[in-house]
Amino acid sequence: MAVREALLALLLTGPAYGFQLHSALATRTGGRRRVNVGQSYATLERASKAGLTESAGTTADGLPLHRLTAAGTAVARGWLEGTDAPGADPWDETIDRVLIGASLPDVDDRAIITGERARWADRLASAEADGDVDEATGTTVAATELVRLAGAADAARARAAIDWLDTTARVSASGRTLAFAPTAERPRRGRRPAMTSDAAGEAQPSAIA
Repeated sequence: MAVREALLALLLTGPAYGFQLHSALATRTGGRRRVNVGQSYATLERASKAGLTESAGTTADGLPLHRLTAAGTAVARGWLEGTDAPGADPWDETIDRVLIGASLPDVDDRAIITGERARWADRLASAEADGDVDEATGTTVAATELVRLAGAADAARARAAIDWLDTTARVSASGRTLAFAPTAERPRRGRRPAMTSDAAGEAQPSAIA
């Protein structure tokens, strides 16, 4: 899963603290994506170092808030528009992108679904072409059959993706909204700023991503 891109997409709704984003990741993917909380915090820290997020102050009880920079906003919107993260599986990217996009207020989930369907239609055409083996090339029978089976597997996944996207499109077209605002409910845990000492020896909160 593109954890960084998904977390950035969640920040399109406004500033949030780490555990709030961590919990929202599971909620907005229908429970299918549950990453280790340490991975969420580490991803946010790397995003900050990369200039994709910045501090937005803290909550009333001291939890550090994150917000998108212009660069982070571009990455988040690019991901929702179909830019897969490097090394990510296209099928997982499609499911997470559609579910998260549909759950976010002010995001056009129909455009996301349409774009994903077009990409999977292209993958289906490519898979069917790859499975159409030219037996005049001198390739062994076994190797030829393996190519056909590989192409058939890719085509089957593309058809399954298209079928799921069509189902999702029908839900969207029915008028049932899947979007909801970030929850104001406080979690049971959340990382607070560590304390450091200034030159005068006074304890000061240090920034934690």
